[in-house]
Amino acid sequence: MATFKIAIDGPAGAGKSTIAKLAAKELGIVYVDTGAMYRAIGLAAIRKGIAPDKDITAVEAMLPEINVEIAHSETGQKVFLNGEDVSTEIRLPEVSVAASDVSRIPAVRTKLLELQRGLAQKTDVIMDGRDIGTVVLPDAQLKIFLTASVEDRAMRRFEELVAKGVECDFDEVKRDMQYRDKNDSEREIAPLKPAEDSVYVDTTGNSLEESVKIIMDIINERRKSL
Repeated sequence: MATFKIAIDGPAGAGKSTIAKLAAKELGIVYVDTGAMYRAIGLAAIRKGIAPDKDITAVEAMLPEINVEIAHSETGQKVFLNGEDVSTEIRLPEVSVAASDVSRIPAVRTKLLELQRGLAQKTDVIMDGRDIGTVVLPDAQLKIFLTASVEDRAMRRFEELVAKGVECDFDEVKRDMQYRDKNDSEREIAPLKPAEDSVYVDTTGNSLEESVKIIMDIINERRKSL
C-alpha cells in the first residue's frame, strides 16, 4: 500500500517546520524536517573551520565522516550529528547561512536525498524543505508552497531565537534571511520554487493557529478526494 506523502516547501522563516510539526501530530504521521539535516552539515563545516560558500572541495571531503540522524521524542524532533544532539545549536543564525551554502553542493544533496526518500517509503510523512515537491517527493499526493513577507518571516525567526535565549539582532536576522532567499532561489541544483501542482499559501499577518487551520483544511480536503 502506498504511503501518504505531504510536501511543504517555502522560504526560510515561513513557518514550515512549526506548522508541519503540529499538523503531523494532529494527523498522527511522521514529520521530517529536511532543513535540519542541511543545518547539521552546515554546523559540521563551521566546526571544522570550513567556509562552505568558498571551499566546496573541503565540504565534500568531510561528508564521509558525517552521520546525520533524526529521532522523534516526547518533546519533538531531535537532530544528531555523529551521535551528538545538536537540535538547539543548528538554529543559530550563522548555521542558517551555512545550511543554505552547503545545500548548493550536489554531493551534500545526494547524501541526504536517499535518507529523505527512504523515510517516505516506509511510512506516511509530512516533509518540509526547499525542494520536497519538486525533487525529493515529486509523487507526493499533496504539495504546499508556504510563504510570507520577509519582514514577517524575519520577526518570527527573531522571536524564536530570543525565546530560546539566543542573543541576536533583528536586522542581522533579516539580512541572513534575504541572503538565504537569494541563495536558495538562484542555486543551480534544485532551486527553491513551487511545484507546478502545489497549493500556494501566504501566511503574512496570520497567527500560528490560523496558519495551521488553513493547512489542516487543505490536507483533510485532499485526503477525502483520494
